[in-house]
Amino acid sequence: MGRHMADGKRKVCVVVASRANYARIKSVLAAIKAHPDLELQIVAGASTLLERTGNSVDVMALDGFPPDASVRFIIEGETPTTMAKSTGLGLLELPTIFELLSPDIVVTVADRFETIATAIAASYMNIPVAHTQGGEVSGSIDESVRHAVTKLAHIHFPATELSARRVLAMGENPDTVFNFGCPSIDLVAQTELGLPREALNHFGGAGAKIDPDQPYVLMMQHPVTTEYGEGLEQIEATLHAVKTQRMQALVFWPNIDAGSGHVSKGLRLFREHGEDHGFHFFRNLPPETFVKVMAHCACMVGNSSAALREGAYLGVPAVTVGTRQQLRETGANVLRARHEADEIADAIRQQVEHGRYPSDHLFGDGTAGVKIAGVLATCEPAIQKKLYYDVEALTG
Repeated sequence: MGRHMADGKRKVCVVVASRANYARIKSVLAAIKAHPDLELQIVAGASTLLERTGNSVDVMALDGFPPDASVRFIIEGETPTTMAKSTGLGLLELPTIFELLSPDIVVTVADRFETIATAIAASYMNIPVAHTQGGEVSGSIDESVRHAVTKLAHIHFPATELSARRVLAMGENPDTVFNFGCPSIDLVAQTELGLPREALNHFGGAGAKIDPDQPYVLMMQHPVTTEYGEGLEQIEATLHAVKTQRMQALVFWPNIDAGSGHVSKGLRLFREHGEDHGFHFFRNLPPETFVKVMAHCACMVGNSSAALREGAYLGVPAVTVGTRQQLRETGANVLRARHEADEIADAIRQQVEHGRYPSDHLFGDGTAGVKIAGVLATCEPAIQKKLYYDVEALTG
């Protein structure tokens, strides 16, 4: 730690591996870049480099965050096997990048397979790992990845008080756990939300033309890795439920987790069978644009954590479907439904009728980025980890 402090600035390398990653860490990137004692390094990898998921790396560059290195490690197929192999390929490629950049700290985000590849590579190279969004519970393989990364990480930035307590319960040093909220809330707090017409004027995509003066549903549904093979049936249930609302719908294409091919097939079949009247499809949006679109929707439906995190702060009525977010903390803005069209449809109708909820700061108040950068500039974590609970008391 501090190998390069003699040169003036501490090098902080942030690995951004998906469109969601970028939204979850953008305010931290800005705060690191602006900090006088830090030098920002960015590694773009995985789906940020893929055309079919919207080339997030281009959005990053336009925002003033061009990558110092790019690494491709996604094996096509979106099966459990290819996801495991992609993790392994990331573990092969990232050490070369870290050796080249020689960072003092590596920052990894949340709970996806790219996150664990990053944490393993850095920790084996004796580079302290800082981890955001540890301690949360949800569903799918992300649940296991998140907690495994906590045990590899040296600095922890959980997003809620309950999450911080879970990190401590896993035996982490209390001096290394900092609950500043989720950086994604910073983005929401700093974005001028404007009016629906302004939010919908420039988002691109394909499908039906959207009338900004009429209400719309925002739909974002990803595969559930532990329910591989069920994605087609699951997305069809949600599409049918949204269709019955007779309301405009903006639909995101899924991420690249195992099973995304099944979800994508369901979306394509829906379009090809002429059932997409009033539906508009898109791959990616700049984070601020997504916040605006989300802020003005009548209801958000699917299984993205954005409905729970940013949604709570914005008070957006949301329906979370299935098990992907089954145990995650939520505000009052969320209703839960199984993968059954009628149940989803009833929940959407209930939420649309209810309308906006009060803003809930469950996941932060919009000040996480600067506080995280401050810790990264001053902390001195021990590279050798140990358990910080009394084993005798536990076995008692």
